[in-house]
Amino acid sequence: MLAKVKVFLEMIKFEHTVFALPFAFLGAFLAAGGVPPVEKCVWILVAMVGARTAAMGFNRIVDRRFDAMNPRTKDRAIPKGEIGVAEAWILVLLSAGVFFAAAYMLNPLAFRLSPVVLGITLAYSYTKRFTAWCHLFLGFAIGLAPSAGWIAVNGSWSVLPGLVTLGVMFWVAGFDILYACMDAEFDRNVGLHSIPAWLGIRRAFLLSAVFHLVAFAVFCYVGFYAHLNWIYFAGLGAVSIFFVMQRMAVRPDDLSRMDMAFFTLNGAVSMVMFVATAAALLVG
Repeated sequence: MLAKVKVFLEMIKFEHTVFALPFAFLGAFLAAGGVPPVEKCVWILVAMVGARTAAMGFNRIVDRRFDAMNPRTKDRAIPKGEIGVAEAWILVLLSAGVFFAAAYMLNPLAFRLSPVVLGITLAYSYTKRFTAWCHLFLGFAIGLAPSAGWIAVNGSWSVLPGLVTLGVMFWVAGFDILYACMDAEFDRNVGLHSIPAWLGIRRAFLLSAVFHLVAFAVFCYVGFYAHLNWIYFAGLGAVSIFFVMQRMAVRPDDLSRMDMAFFTLNGAVSMVMFVATAAALLVG
């Protein structure tokens, strides 16, 4: 039983929840002007885990044919037969149900918007079939996290969480372009779309850098717009270092350290952004 659970967690890359979850709480803290009610935090956590699990499970189902063909992904659970398609669908449906239930417990607007949010996150899995700008779509899907956190607390929406969503969108798109470089040749061969497959790896690196500069500029503007103090901007200073470290870790001619650049450094970005924002609100 534990072995099966481990396979499921590996299939959905549960540890990658660290990318979106801190930004959901960042939005919640901004909405509350400090620490949100504990009950809200619990249901935000449940909703985020449910939505992301459903999205990742769905992605593994619809991409199973490509995963089986790709040397990098052929050992994933479904292509290897460790998890059946029916089992994966059960996981997706149960996770979606958990997400809807958590949204219901938060407030009416969160519940009304929950099908739209889940639909966007699921739709990403098809974007590589028709557009090289799929990275921005993924960024938008993950970028909904801070807006969702804000809505969960306030029951309404505002410009501020929208700005954070914009920043997250470009940040995620930037590192997803780098990650897609590992599959550039495969994508071209099978007719899938991505920036590296379209522009080549070197140009993809340049566009990724532009996206990260845009993200950083937006995050700076968020600090001024929300009147956050020096702690927030100190956190942004650390984020800028992580961006530079990512550029040093991987190069167009050497993608061997992509996992470190993808997970470790980007996980640090999201955690530092949340901690710096929360601290700025609590101290300021």
